[in-house]
Amino acid sequence: MKDLLPAGNRNGEPYYPFQLDNASGGIKLGSVRDLLASLRKLGEKGKKITRFKGLGEMDAEELWATTMNIETRTLLRITMEDAAAADEMFRVLMGDAVEPRREFIEKHALDVKDLDV
Repeated sequence: MKDLLPAGNRNGEPYYPFQLDNASGGIKLGSVRDLLASLRKLGEKGKKITRFKGLGEMDAEELWATTMNIETRTLLRITMEDAAAADEMFRVLMGDAVEPRREFIEKHALDVKDLDV
C-alpha cells in the first residue's frame, strides 16, 4: 500500500497527520499504513475505539472524560467576528456556488492537518 502523504511537510520537518491518544499518552503516526497497523494492534488487545459525531451521543462518563473535566478541558471565547467568519466559511464550503469552494480547496489543499472522511 502506498502512503498517501509524504514523510515530511513542506519545510522538511517530520509530519504526523495522525495521532492516537490514551490515558498514558499518545502516539504520532506518519501514514495511513501506520494508523491501520496501530488500530489493528489495539483491536487485538481488546481495546475499543469510539468516534463521536456530537456530544449527544456520549453517556455521562464519556462526556466528563472528554469535555467537562476541568483538568483537561480547554475553553475558548467565541466572538461575533468568529461567528461571522464561520458563517462565511459555511457559505463557501456548503453553499450552492461551486467556484468559491473549488478555489478554497485549491488554495488550502497542502495545508490540511486534520481530515475527517
